[in-house]
Amino acid sequence: MAKGPRYRVPYRRRREGKTNYRKRLKLLVSRKPRLVVRITNRRIITQIAEYTPKGDRILASADSIMLQKVGYKGDLNNTPAAYLTGLLIGKKALEAGISEAVFDIGLKTPTKGSRVFAVLKGAIDAGLSVPHSEDIFPDDSRIRGEHIAEYYEKAGGFSEYEKRGLKPSELPDHVDEIKSKIMEMVE
Repeated sequence: MAKGPRYRVPYRRRREGKTNYRKRLKLLVSRKPRLVVRITNRRIITQIAEYTPKGDRILASADSIMLQKVGYKGDLNNTPAAYLTGLLIGKKALEAGISEAVFDIGLKTPTKGSRVFAVLKGAIDAGLSVPHSEDIFPDDSRIRGEHIAEYYEKAGGFSEYEKRGLKPSELPDHVDEIKSKIMEMVE
């Protein structure tokens, strides 16, 4: 550990690797609500957050677990689930009177075509205005889950999908069905 009179211990959340304060300050300077995306090992969590001096205030939130209430039978942590969760948060934000936001992926590395950008595409398709570049989104085939169906045809398996009553080869049609339900549901 460093010693000396000029050494300053970093903030706890920085030490724990949870917050990049320089990046957070740049997002807060815009004075717009943030579309916050966090991906865990089992699900995708999205929120529209607004800065207040006492702490962030959550204006709207959506979780991939909510997709099960709409009838989604797929995995809650893949690219199609990320897109559908983005649709949900976009619709909820518009319902709450929020029309624009800035994108906050936290400490995630911004990789072209990743799940965080699938969430962004879903939110934009729902009608939320977020500054972005078109070339960062995943392909439409990945958003629909065609890559999962192709893998199933080659390798087989996917017992979790079959337990839920969904053949992975039917996933693209199932995603389209859930997307139409979400678009109708919150309007």
